[in-house]
Amino acid sequence: MEMEMEMEMKVTVRVLDASQLLATVDELADLLTDTVDDGASIGFLAPLGRAAAVDWWRERADGVAAGQLAVWVALSGDRVVGTVSLAFPGKPNSRHRAELVKLMVHREARGSGLGRRLLTVAEDAAVTAGITLLHLDTETDSPAEHLYRSAGWTRAGVIPDYAASPAGVLRPTTLYYKRVGEGGAESMGSDAEAGAEADLEAGTLTR
Repeated sequence: MEMEMEMEMKVTVRVLDASQLLATVDELADLLTDTVDDGASIGFLAPLGRAAAVDWWRERADGVAAGQLAVWVALSGDRVVGTVSLAFPGKPNSRHRAELVKLMVHREARGSGLGRRLLTVAEDAAVTAGITLLHLDTETDSPAEHLYRSAGWTRAGVIPDYAASPAGVLRPTTLYYKRVGEGGAESMGSDAEAGAEADLEAGTLTR
């Protein structure tokens, strides 16, 4: 999947196969370290070493090859400025759903609506794959919550002390879900301004 985005910078979004992911790990690692350095709670404590970030992305390649994970990147030239992934459960009773994970936007690319556009790419791809239910978790009271609500996601509840921030402070997480299906990904209108606002304030939108 590939699409051109009308933004201040020209950005192309494409899905990666396993070999392309391995060829892009250095750029993805730069995005991941930028996101953690900015204080986003996505499973890592600060400071995140670049070697550890590279290794983490390399470990995702097997999941991509097995069809358990789909990874998209947003490219400005050869530079990765955003990413989003879908994780697909392997259990027979769960194949109708997928988890939206690691939606990240580089600090220099925020305010352009890129987070919202990556979200739309993942939602549309889920529909194409026959997925009818998406779910995610994101840090409670983060700007990302506004983005998900504006995109038609439903708040399911809050889990206290769910994950430590990069500084090591336990923070709650909010669970969201969205039903998608035959009519395409549901939405609450374009609301690009809301997406841009979330991008401007938060570099990561899901854990």
